[in-house]
Amino acid sequence: MLNLRHMTTHNDKIGTNLKATLNKYWGYSDFRPGQEAIIRSIMEGRDTLALMPTGGGKSLTYQVPTLSREGLCVVVTPLIALMKDQVDRLKRMGVNATAIHSGLSYSQIDIALDNCVYGDVKFLYVAPERLATEAFRLRIQRMNVSLLAVDEAHCISQWGYDFRPSYLRIAEIRKLLPDTPVLALTASATKMVSEDIMKQLGFTTQNIIRSSFARPNLSYAVRHTDDKTEQLLRVIHNVAGSGIVYMRSREGCEKLAEELQRQGISVSYYHAGLPHAERNIRQEEWTSGKVRIMVATNAFGMGIDKADVRFVVHYTMCDSLESYYQEAGRAGRDGQRSYALLLVSSDDDSKIVKRFDAEFPPLEEIKSIYEKICDFIQVAVGDGYQASFVFNIHEFCRREHIYIGKVRAALKLLEQNGYMTLTEEMENPARILFCVSRDELYRIRVGRNELDHIIRTILRLYDGVFTEFRAINEQVIATTSGYTVERVKELLKRMWQIRIIRYIPSNTSPILFLNEERLPTKDLYISPDTYLHRKNLMSERFENMRLYASTETECRSVMLQRYFGDNEAVACGSCDVCLAEKRRSKGDAEQLSKTIIELLREGQLDVRELCREIKIDPKRVAAMVDKLKEEGKISAAISGKLIINE
Repeated sequence: MLNLRHMTTHNDKIGTNLKATLNKYWGYSDFRPGQEAIIRSIMEGRDTLALMPTGGGKSLTYQVPTLSREGLCVVVTPLIALMKDQVDRLKRMGVNATAIHSGLSYSQIDIALDNCVYGDVKFLYVAPERLATEAFRLRIQRMNVSLLAVDEAHCISQWGYDFRPSYLRIAEIRKLLPDTPVLALTASATKMVSEDIMKQLGFTTQNIIRSSFARPNLSYAVRHTDDKTEQLLRVIHNVAGSGIVYMRSREGCEKLAEELQRQGISVSYYHAGLPHAERNIRQEEWTSGKVRIMVATNAFGMGIDKADVRFVVHYTMCDSLESYYQEAGRAGRDGQRSYALLLVSSDDDSKIVKRFDAEFPPLEEIKSIYEKICDFIQVAVGDGYQASFVFNIHEFCRREHIYIGKVRAALKLLEQNGYMTLTEEMENPARILFCVSRDELYRIRVGRNELDHIIRTILRLYDGVFTEFRAINEQVIATTSGYTVERVKELLKRMWQIRIIRYIPSNTSPILFLNEERLPTKDLYISPDTYLHRKNLMSERFENMRLYASTETECRSVMLQRYFGDNEAVACGSCDVCLAEKRRSKGDAEQLSKTIIELLREGQLDVRELCREIKIDPKRVAAMVDKLKEEGKISAAISGKLIINE
């Protein structure tokens, strides 16, 4: 009894401490459903797999326990934009956080890792490909790691669509941290994938905590129409508030936005082809309410923090229910009634099949794309091991005249076979690499001109510039040299033109990380099993999306929840399928009421006799009799027979 009381008191203290942390840093008084159970499991030192929907507040499940005790949390995630977003947020809250990924120089990574060993860093975000480096492995053993959090944990499973070989390194890191619990987070894991995640991460016992994927305030609907714009306009005119319209192509976004503008609607468009600053401006205008509607590709998603989105319309179909649920779920984050509409035309099915076929090129074509990419980033055979390069996939596709979907599919297969990894878009510092040797450089440098001064400054500030691309800071060079930033950039470009250096100005684009040196194309091996497995998984995801779009008999919310593993989901009552069923039921009820009245006009009958006459579920007849009695339309005579009240 004493032990039980002690445990209760201990649990109460933990709960009080967790809520105090939640309130101190976020200003919330209570957790969202599911969050506290995950956090308590971690605090008890248990390995935990948390299945949470996107937007369910998963970052709090590792941030709160870390801030409630000593030590730092290592967060493994492939999403560099998420790293930057989370680090910035934590720093604004007064929490020390840092990130290491392929976009940083070796010296920047060294400084970040040293700060985690010797400083007061509470959160270290790390891209999975960095786990293999010796520098990381040596440092992590000297860190006081209280929790290892694995975001997008389905990437560790070969049964998952987004399997990444670099994630398998996490198991090796676990061996270096034998007493540290792991929290695996994902929004998309079947039973098979869930079991594989726990196996790959070395869980001692299975421990899954599943949050609900239900969104009670979100009404799902599908409209089959060959005039999608007309249906979209009906939504815009009938639903007050801001909205998002998702499309697949950049050109489609621009054309639809122009059409809506002609209709007098406050609208903007957003896609990855816009300059970074322009995208930020457009997102801010929409977030602040200056623009009501955003027409966008799926590039519009990361960092959206607008709670009062009243509708999300998918003008074109997604590749999977995972993508659809995530994008549709950006509506109604404030809990108010909101709408998620999917528009489907008669030719969408054939377009999806065509898109699917285009995204699975033959293996020989994948090898050709590998060769073209290596040429594009100017890496010779035998070079490039563990190197990273700015890679503009749109520029590459334009130059080589290749469909972007085909290139993305090839890159995913190249990643799954361990050759290269393409990160999502990020801000990249300027980079330089000297094209001449140090001896040749001394012969080139003459007098005390500006170029000579800049070269001396660079060599004082940065090492390794003769062997690899090094990140530089033009502002630091300007301050040290005494020139303006504009002048520094001009001089760097001049050195580039006369082939002293290769210079990549600061930019915003994805980074391509080479896991291995460039191989001769004939030696490149793409596992046929990997290819076939990925094709089958993608086909299955397409089919589930098509089934969702075509069904007219099952609740949309139930379909989504069951897809994510909840087999006990109940009908939402507010999707288009549920509302149609309600209308049918109402019509059936009205017909039943009319039939009972007509039979009683012909003569008095008791309930049993009515059931024999009507020949449907007796419970429905009895329920309607009770309803008609309550309404005063019929009553029971002394004989027990039912009569009409005239």
